Amino acid sequence: MVLFLQPNKLNFMESIDIKALNEKIQQDSAFLEILNLEIGKSIVGQKYMLERLMIALLSQGHILLEGVPGLAKTLAIKSLSEAIDTKFSRIQFTPDLLPADILGTMVYNQSKGNFEVKKGPIFSNFILSDEINRAPAKVQSALLQAMQERNVTLGDTTYKLEEPFLVMATQNPIEQEGTYNLPEAQVDRFMLKVKISYPEFEEERQIMRQNVAGAPSGIKPVISAATILKARDTVREVYMDEKIEKYILDIIFATREPVKYKIDNLKHLISYGGSPRASISMAMASKAYAFIKRRGYVIPEDVRAVAHDVLRHRIGITYEAEAENINQEEIIHTILNRVEVP
Repeated sequence: MVLFLQPNKLNFMESIDIKALNEKIQQDSAFLEILNLEIGKSIVGQKYMLERLMIALLSQGHILLEGVPGLAKTLAIKSLSEAIDTKFSRIQFTPDLLPADILGTMVYNQSKGNFEVKKGPIFSNFILSDEINRAPAKVQSALLQAMQERNVTLGDTTYKLEEPFLVMATQNPIEQEGTYNLPEAQVDRFMLKVKISYPEFEEERQIMRQNVAGAPSGIKPVISAATILKARDTVREVYMDEKIEKYILDIIFATREPVKYKIDNLKHLISYGGSPRASISMAMASKAYAFIKRRGYVIPEDVRAVAHDVLRHRIGITYEAEAENINQEEIIHTILNRVEVP
């Protein structure tokens, strides 16, 4: 039996039984296999995207997907919602969209002579914000505020959004006309930004055959929302050693002060680094990744596995970096290679 010692809030020493924790993780994560099998009825490939969706869901975060049309982004979150037996809403973002179209509004009832609440599509468990960069800043802010606060105020009443609550926003990287880029301060509210690519040859052959045959996916609810909420509590129990905490902070601080970590060549390439949200997101995402791998403790490989998705939208690059064709991916790769691994 392996015991780790960790100081608690009262400065006592609390022993953590890793063997018992591993057994609990094995039990509480058993639903993942059933869930993946059910979603696999409609989704071919895209394992990386589905894994990142699950990380965001288990971490109480939100996810921004960037990819060309037709990569099953809508189908993925809709299938996830159906398999978990929760409510799903799809919002198509357009330049003429208003905040009330998302949040809802007060409607006057002439027969009763009073105003009644008409809730918007945000009052669901899974929200697909399709092409979020097509809506103006006012609409983007309304959605992002609901994501952060997890409640919506209509009239004099504040309504709490039902858990589990996950927003998956998409943006098209190849079409820039008529779009409004997400402000840096707001895009930071997404836990992960995931870039997805085309399926493999054989995967696309299977996709083509399924669609030509017109075979129904037939996804059925296999787990309840309560299972996800219980799993979220278990994810927070995943053990993270102080050395792993320091490793995460070193990575984040290296995006802010690269010279301090002897990565002088990045000084003129980074305009701003990861915020404290980046540290929190990386810690939670690492725990969720360990949970998905059926492990009760976080290892450095877990941190490295989620680092690109946590950081790529949180690092600003300078004009010099753009002139040298250096992007966030290369900067993160350099940092991960230079920061000492525990």
